[in-house]
Amino acid sequence: MENETTKIVKIHNVIIDQEYKNWLSEIKDRFRNAQIKAAIRVNSEQLIFNWHLGRDLATRKVEERWGAGVVEQLSLDLQSAFPEAKGFSVRNLWRVKQWYLFYERSVQKLPQLVAELQLSDCQANKKFQQFVEEMPLLLTLVPWGHQVEIVSKCKTVEEAVFYLVRTATENWSRSTLINCIKADLYNTSGKAITNFADQLPASQSELAQAITKDSYDFGFLSLRKGYQEEELETELERQLTRFLLELGSGFAYLGRQKQIIVGGKTRILDMLFFHIPLNCYIVVELKAVPFKPEFAGKLNYYVNIVDDLIKSPSQNPTIGLLICSDKDKTEVQYSFRGLQTPIGIASYDNVKIREIQNQLPSVEELTKRIRLLEKELEKKK
Repeated sequence: MENETTKIVKIHNVIIDQEYKNWLSEIKDRFRNAQIKAAIRVNSEQLIFNWHLGRDLATRKVEERWGAGVVEQLSLDLQSAFPEAKGFSVRNLWRVKQWYLFYERSVQKLPQLVAELQLSDCQANKKFQQFVEEMPLLLTLVPWGHQVEIVSKCKTVEEAVFYLVRTATENWSRSTLINCIKADLYNTSGKAITNFADQLPASQSELAQAITKDSYDFGFLSLRKGYQEEELETELERQLTRFLLELGSGFAYLGRQKQIIVGGKTRILDMLFFHIPLNCYIVVELKAVPFKPEFAGKLNYYVNIVDDLIKSPSQNPTIGLLICSDKDKTEVQYSFRGLQTPIGIASYDNVKIREIQNQLPSVEELTKRIRLLEKELEKKK
């Protein structure tokens, strides 16, 4: 008698059991990995080709040798020879040259610039410091469309390397990259005022600092003038995808208005997250007003609660993140004294204020409408 747990199914003289299904699953996974590697290899080869083409366009001084229209002619010749290939438009050839010139003076510095970013993954640091031919591997790990956005929008190689690394390590889509550049993530990331260095181990404090910002861009929110904290929370939850994107990668949302019973009383957290790379809870408190010293004390209280009542022994210490409408650095630093929990203080900006017009009729208008209605009723009698 066949074991019921094996769930053997016979189809066309073939026994489909669990072992076969496991084997099939392994084959599928291997094929998907092969597809990914093939795509990466194709992308790398194309980028190496673009690098050499950009170098030719820059160093051969083609316009001086063959005339001002040589790039247009080259575009026509290449499209004629390779009609199905993409990337040989005149516009793209100029982009290839611009891309090469942007990096060529700093190409030997790229591994050093990557190292200065202090990536949490040491293996990633090593990987990005290798070279492929005359070109750093870092440049081959990011698709061409992303490369164009980075070069056209970044002012320095240092800024460009920041976005290259984040794109490669966090698998950013092009739209994500564009949004992060627009939000000026390079200049705002890791700039929140914190006590992480004092309250966390070095390895964790560096990453914790890196995931915070001095100011969060809430430009995706539209609120009424004089909005309250609850309205701010509600809109952020409604726009959760945008909020998570603004917070950065690694955040998992666990809920809003999280209730915890302490000493028989209910305490409510504004928002609770879990950061996967940091392996810790993050308590986010929101304030629709500028920072006040007592806010830090309250957040410290909430962080202690989560540490004692929710955090497991295998997880790292809980982190508190307070996001206010504004802050004063001196006040924040004084408020950290005596606190034993890791806390960061940031601000937010760019909230769109919604003008709400008074659409209710006036007393006079209501009176007129009632009189008209009374007259119409009289006529019907």
